[in-house]
Amino acid sequence: MQKIMIIEDDPAVRRELSLLLENERYQVLAVSDFMDILSQFQTFDPDLVLLDLGLPDEDGFTLCMKLRNISRVPIIFITARDSSMDELQALNLGGDDYITKPYNIPVLLARIKTVLRRAAGSQEPDRMEARGLSISLSGGIACAGGQTIELTRNELRILAHLMQHPGEIVSRTELIDILWDNHIYIDDNTLSVNITRLRGKLEEIGLPDYIKTRRGMGYQI
Repeated sequence: MQKIMIIEDDPAVRRELSLLLENERYQVLAVSDFMDILSQFQTFDPDLVLLDLGLPDEDGFTLCMKLRNISRVPIIFITARDSSMDELQALNLGGDDYITKPYNIPVLLARIKTVLRRAAGSQEPDRMEARGLSISLSGGIACAGGQTIELTRNELRILAHLMQHPGEIVSRTELIDILWDNHIYIDDNTLSVNITRLRGKLEEIGLPDYIKTRRGMGYQI
């Protein structure tokens, strides 16, 4: 039975979503205590998160970033905010879909099934190793020489793609496509910032030259 976590502060909407999903044979956790959402998430270990933007203690954008730092679980934003800028920000932060209220129930269920099916079909091995470095995709960490660093979602995706192609030159365009799934346009400078931060973290665990720049072509490990 697939598990769905609902993070929604409106009790009426929370009850409606819970009943709807339970009738569809999903196991549901509807958060009512918003003080320790991350610990509830880790304990429940959901297959999908339904996330509202307006929450009591922090907005959905902030919570999405925190979830992306520890997990690759699919996230669907469900919100009354229909601004295109909000939608772009949600997708850029790692959201898999954005649905505005009031939602159409059959459409909502169909999009939930689509995201779950896509996530199941794109599963990768949890651990990767290449050239003295290992990473945990679910844990968002990298290890080398007994030392460990935490990676952001973007850093993890960059590193994982490079490690899938050791010795090969990976172009900047390819990394941008992998990093943002073509949701929105991101300029080269943003990629450079992510690469610089990633190199700094790798230097902390003794791998200062792990990612090499091939000028005019891209990056290589």
